[in-house]
Amino acid sequence: MNAYKHINRSFQQDYATRSTLLKQRIAAWRAQSPVERVEKPTNVARARELGYKAKQGVVIARVRVDRGLSKRRKIEAGRKPSKEGRFYAFRKPLQARAEERAANRFANCEVLNSYFVGEDGNYKFFEVILLDRTHPAIVNDSAYARVISHRGRATRGLTSVGKKFRGIVNKGFGTSRNRPSVAQGMSRRDN
Repeated sequence: MNAYKHINRSFQQDYATRSTLLKQRIAAWRAQSPVERVEKPTNVARARELGYKAKQGVVIARVRVDRGLSKRRKIEAGRKPSKEGRFYAFRKPLQARAEERAANRFANCEVLNSYFVGEDGNYKFFEVILLDRTHPAIVNDSAYARVISHRGRATRGLTSVGKKFRGIVNKGFGTSRNRPSVAQGMSRRDN
């Protein structure tokens, strides 16, 4: 068994048993700003699986996202049945929202991927891998050059979690209406 499998297994075990190290880590993260740049990934094995390389121009950001449903404004005057509900589920998953926040905070970077690192009662924490668009080490790397050519990957749903919630992960028979996204396919079905 290689080192990365041990790292991944220990990280999962810490999370399953709610170890004191993980609790201290989350308490420290809670006190920091919502989008915080970090020196190195918390879970190196997972970051490497998603394309992280320890080289210049690759940035790791830890993002804190509120858990739960979104709350709508309460209607004060008159009965408006169409706006009766107050709590709604987000269409996008929290991980996609974390990627968008990181992309907004680091405007010169492009989102490569992201992964879950922890949660408590109020927040979920994700680490987002970003690539500096103008850095020579990134521009000259063939794998990264293809990624930075797509501007606004996170906001357009081109990352792996973005493709998943758009419903275009599946290919082949029965998925002809999934592209450009499931929502677009639904509107075309009505016609």
